[in-house]
Amino acid sequence: MLFNSAIFLGVFLPLCLGCFYLVADHKIRREWVLIAASFVFYGYWDVRLLPLLVGSIVVNWLLVQWSDRISRKWHLYMGVGLNLALIGFFKYFNFFAANLTWLAGDDFQAWSIILPLGISFFTFQQISYLVDCYRRQAPIYGFREYVLYISFFPQLIAGPIVRHNQFIPELALSPLREGVSERLSRGFCLLIIGLTKKLLIADEAARLVDPLFKVAETQFLSTLDAWIAAVAFAVQIYFDFSGYSDMAIGLALMFGISLPFNFNSPYRAHSIQDFWRRWHITLSSFLRDYVYIPLGGSRHGLMNKLVNLMATMLLAGLWHGANWTFVIWGGLHGLALSVHAVWKEMKFSLPLLVGQFLTFLFVVGTWPLFRAQTFEQGGGIVQSLLFLNPASATIKDYAISPWLLLIGLAVSMIGPTSQEFALKKDYARPVFAAAMAGMFVFFFFYSNTMQLEDFIYFQF
Repeated sequence: MLFNSAIFLGVFLPLCLGCFYLVADHKIRREWVLIAASFVFYGYWDVRLLPLLVGSIVVNWLLVQWSDRISRKWHLYMGVGLNLALIGFFKYFNFFAANLTWLAGDDFQAWSIILPLGISFFTFQQISYLVDCYRRQAPIYGFREYVLYISFFPQLIAGPIVRHNQFIPELALSPLREGVSERLSRGFCLLIIGLTKKLLIADEAARLVDPLFKVAETQFLSTLDAWIAAVAFAVQIYFDFSGYSDMAIGLALMFGISLPFNFNSPYRAHSIQDFWRRWHITLSSFLRDYVYIPLGGSRHGLMNKLVNLMATMLLAGLWHGANWTFVIWGGLHGLALSVHAVWKEMKFSLPLLVGQFLTFLFVVGTWPLFRAQTFEQGGGIVQSLLFLNPASATIKDYAISPWLLLIGLAVSMIGPTSQEFALKKDYARPVFAAAMAGMFVFFFFYSNTMQLEDFIYFQF
């Protein structure tokens, strides 16, 4: 069930909100309503995946309950090991098996393994809770609260990656507390902004991206087409994922729950370090707190810091998908972060606009590896970006005008962010409410007549 589908907007969301607010003054009942809704939401994709989600939640909760009966270290090893084994089998088994058999000189017949939706997100959330329990930085929660923390449908499939202390304290707050109408309105506004980003910008950019990358499977693109493909995907992935995050945060706010923000205008970053502080913020903070710092961070000199940065970003690349293209993409970002660290160590600096331009150029130039299905496809586009390929394939008839990409780039770089617009602006005017309602009706009928595109991060 997509956030931008007619069944979600016209059936699931109204029913869920109605049932929730009927019992909103009773904590236990409203939490069970959200749990039931979340399981229906997840099971709608493929009911066969629901036992996996439920089983993962139950096993992790039981491990925490038993943590006082066994060594805390063994509790951590067992919990993290089981979670990594789960994600390792479903997401990475074919990848590693294929590479090992290739090294052995044999052929590998891939197993037919379904990748469960959201497994990277709900697995990382549970790992963060287990580690915090080991560090004695988290209490032992009740079963109902923990189930809702992991399964809450707005953030279940593609984040944000929420920490226990960011979510569970919110459950104690009555959704009927002062400001309920404002939370509903601002959450609804974020939902509309997210729908606008996804349907009117990201999905339109995909009409440029898909044909160009399809041609790149068998031919080199011209330099112009390669840059159009790279910029179009930069626009697509930004508005696809930030749109999902806006919708997730807005939907949660409509139920009286505040989720952490995931984007802060990353294409305005003045360095690669600044980019990762703005892009997918909850993943960046997870990798910092649970990978980079435990490895040693920057505590043992510059060389160790560079090694830790590279290791963290290689893991970040692999987290995104079981493909060498993701690993290389992560490695390039690790290399860029290392160069930036050395640059800072030598106390060099660049003018702000120069830093922004170079950062944006690097990010756009590496996106093709993220999007490509094979290294040949992504590497060929990168070569064309650098004027290293002959113009053997030129697209003359684009599905949409490439100039429309400038609108997307302008929105991402100029003006207020969605958070500023939806949560800080004073728009308590009837005309604004009418406009939001009209846009909701438009998106309901639009989604009912158009072929909907999955969110990019669903594949992770």
